[in-house]
Amino acid sequence: MNTLSLARRAAVVRGLIDGASIRAISRMTQTDKDTVSKILCEVGEFCAIYQDHALRNLPCIRIEADEIWSFVGAKEANKTRDDQGDLWTFTAMCADSKLMLTWLVGDRSGANTRAMMRDVAGRLSNRVQLSTDALPWYPAAVEHAFGWNGCDYATIQKQFATDRTIPKGRYSPAKVTHIEVVEVMGKPQRKHISTSYVERSNLSLRMNNRRFTRLTNAYSKKAENHAHSVAIHFMAHNYLRAHGTLTKAAKGYKTSPAMVCGLTDHVWTVEEMLSKMEPTYAIAA
Repeated sequence: MNTLSLARRAAVVRGLIDGASIRAISRMTQTDKDTVSKILCEVGEFCAIYQDHALRNLPCIRIEADEIWSFVGAKEANKTRDDQGDLWTFTAMCADSKLMLTWLVGDRSGANTRAMMRDVAGRLSNRVQLSTDALPWYPAAVEHAFGWNGCDYATIQKQFATDRTIPKGRYSPAKVTHIEVVEVMGKPQRKHISTSYVERSNLSLRMNNRRFTRLTNAYSKKAENHAHSVAIHFMAHNYLRAHGTLTKAAKGYKTSPAMVCGLTDHVWTVEEMLSKMEPTYAIAA
């Protein structure tokens, strides 16, 4: 990685952010695909560490959490090795600033749900209203992380229509027929009980990250590379991209989620992000 110029490394990272495959980035930047993979790992690890340190004491007051499915190597029903199968990304987003304050890549289990909620609770400076889907592990995990009545928490359960004209096993979006809202603890405001923003961010992740694209052979072959790719995506979302709604609210001034939360005063460039990987750079405490 050190043998490449900053401009070349930035071109590779832009390809990763925009969802291009390793081979496509290799062709576009005339960089060996093993070098592209090395940059993915190094930049992904940096993005995860940097955000784990920087996204603390956040002023968020409305949080939405959800999970998005993917797989590594093969789908769960078709896997032939222990390192293959379904892989889930838990996400938690601030509904006001659109900041992705944390995420977790792993299996969809009670242990990971608890770990995710502990991480969310540890990053906040205020009492929050929290909305999640009806995954059964959430209520206990939220109570364990925040304490009883430590936040205003509600769940949303969506029921989907079953269309028997679609062949079994064929993916197609289902129509929502009913939504059930359950207030679990505290006093959540009914009008703010929603997972719409975090679900929209899931759509962005699936559209912009090649590893989440359905019905292709672009899926991850290693869980570690998958996690690195997710970290780069959320670094771009939080720091490197101006958000349309936030920019409009700022009367046209390019604004990122990190700016709204006071983590930076401008939208970063890829080159600026890469400069923070230098050994002489220190993250402010």
